[in-house]
Amino acid sequence: MGKDFYIEVNSQQRYFDGERISGDVFLYRYVKEEDRVITVLSDGMGHGVKANILATLTATMAINFTREHKDVDRIAEIIMNTLPVCSVRKISYSTFTIIDIETNGRTTILEYDNPSAVILRGNTIFDPVWKTVKLERGKHAGKVLSKCTFYPQKEDRIIICSDGVSQSGMGSDKLPFGWENENVSNYAASLVISEPSISAINLAGKIVTMAHKNDSYKARDDISCAAIYFREPRKLLICTGPPYEKDKDQELASRVNDFNGKVILAGGTTADIVARVLNRTIVDELIFEDPDLPPESFIKGIDLVTEGILTLQKVNEILKTYNNSVRLGKGPADKIVKLIMECDEIQFIVGTRINIAHQDPNLPVDLEIRRTVVKRISRLLEEKWLKKVSLEYI
Repeated sequence: MGKDFYIEVNSQQRYFDGERISGDVFLYRYVKEEDRVITVLSDGMGHGVKANILATLTATMAINFTREHKDVDRIAEIIMNTLPVCSVRKISYSTFTIIDIETNGRTTILEYDNPSAVILRGNTIFDPVWKTVKLERGKHAGKVLSKCTFYPQKEDRIIICSDGVSQSGMGSDKLPFGWENENVSNYAASLVISEPSISAINLAGKIVTMAHKNDSYKARDDISCAAIYFREPRKLLICTGPPYEKDKDQELASRVNDFNGKVILAGGTTADIVARVLNRTIVDELIFEDPDLPPESFIKGIDLVTEGILTLQKVNEILKTYNNSVRLGKGPADKIVKLIMECDEIQFIVGTRINIAHQDPNLPVDLEIRRTVVKRISRLLEEKWLKKVSLEYI
């Protein structure tokens, strides 16, 4: 049984007041060949650089050991016996939550000293039945961790936080014991009730903002929240370049017409073919929103029509440094990135015809550039953004 949902993963953070680096580290990895998603949230003791190094070490080890399919009890033992122990308080320097989502959807969560994960089924809190894991050997023998295993359904969410969230506001009149996990869970559920399709990044962001508010906007610890959202995939088709055989023009236009999702045509010839076969008009825009690129055009029923290679090269450049805090402009490449970010499954159809009419010796190079740039974009989308990407040459 394969997964019939897309897994959206994202996180938000606020640093300890006055720090420029977080002592909490959130890492995730999509293991393509196994169709697996692994995420780790680690909280290093204290704050600042030292905490960040310890948390990074923990999170990296956790991802690598989990990837090797080691038993969870063994993973916990290795990590905890590798980490230094505080000589005064005799406690480990770093906490962690590991989530491993396998091909068939089976999800395992392992926690050590982090606030317990909140699992929402729709907008109600779901209890997957937690078990305790007691370490048998090493310097942490006797330490207890929690783990659970369950099969998520569409519209489930998993929310993990560092204690900067659950302990926010501690000592205040309103929250003498901090925000506490139960209140965090209820708040997360209320957000989903008011906005059922809230994205992972917005959900995590609202929880972090509320925790920051509890601390009177002066974070007394690193505040981190990550959300995982299992949902219906949103699809995008990007066509670039004319098909090799002219009689494939009809097939290309039909694929565009019948596609259940958003469609981008990147390339003048590609747009001409689709417009001709579907009997639609191309309207050219004359406003240059991006001085480096030709403006976009419009075809009825197509979400975005742009120039080809230059625009895709710029998309690649934007994606290299793009993150949650980058503001996109209004140019054609920015619009492509925005559409890509809103979708989960991206399908590229790359035409391989070389335009003989031009008799231009550079055109095979042109084709190579097109292929290379599409491959680069695909790799970035898979590795950095956990997108599902397929490439097809026509």
